[in-house]
Amino acid sequence: MSQLKTLLLGSWRMTSWVYEILETGEVLDALGQNPRGIISYSADDRMMVFVLRTGRSTPAALVPTSNEKVALYDSMFAYAGTYSVEHDRIVHHIDMSWNQSWEGTEQVRYLETDGRTLLYRSAPAQNPLDGKDCVHTVRFEKITSTSSH
Repeated sequence: MSQLKTLLLGSWRMTSWVYEILETGEVLDALGQNPRGIISYSADDRMMVFVLRTGRSTPAALVPTSNEKVALYDSMFAYAGTYSVEHDRIVHHIDMSWNQSWEGTEQVRYLETDGRTLLYRSAPAQNPLDGKDCVHTVRFEKITSTSSH
């Protein structure tokens, strides 16, 4: 197992997620300030990510209305699959996603980590949240690690 993969194993809490619109240079929060998110990597090459906008609305009843469902969908981001680690990047191979159009895709994340913090920068691509060409920058902090006890 590579040293980089060993550093990535475990769960990471998102501390920020911004994106830069390539056309204008404007930098925006992807899911508002302080999104709540977790990304996890396991030794069997599986990964998953789940992110929620802070301050999401709670539906009036257990079963959300159609409008409430749209608001809930628009305030989240999630996918799972396998991953492969290369020299300066990780590639997420998506099996399932909150957005069906991402299934079967590969998402490249250029990374820097010291084992306690993790920084991702995406390759330039169309933003799945608003369709604009951009680069995402996401920061995480380690919350667990995998050990072989």
